[in-house]
Amino acid sequence: MLVKHILGEKGRDVIAIASDATLSEAARMLAHKRIGAVVVRDDSGMLAGILSERDVVRAVADGSVSALARPVSIYMTRAVATCEEQDTVEEIMEMMTIGRFRHVPVLSSGQVTGIVSIGDVVKTRIAETVREAESLREYISAA
Repeated sequence: MLVKHILGEKGRDVIAIASDATLSEAARMLAHKRIGAVVVRDDSGMLAGILSERDVVRAVADGSVSALARPVSIYMTRAVATCEEQDTVEEIMEMMTIGRFRHVPVLSSGQVTGIVSIGDVVKTRIAETVREAESLREYISAA
């Protein structure tokens, strides 16, 4: 299965924040939207980085509550691993496992067109496995 199939099922909404927003604003957004990461955009709207719950925890651990008043750009991950809609679920799983991250922005012509989480990948793999098992049962029953 391809990334475009995941986006077709879950949607292409991308929650984003400006790089000059405060860490506090980002934390509120993560909590309010019930998401684990937010795409960070630069002044031109392009992908500047990604900020995860893990980044927020590290920032507060290092800088205490004063970190919450600082801009997201200080704490975000700048070297963002991305994928494209034609990438396979297996490729994304491997990327997430090796990189030890749980969210991957999807790019098309340099623009963020979606985001895939580890939960999306697991859900897709389980559905594929169930379909394969059902197909095998049907094949055996028909034989």
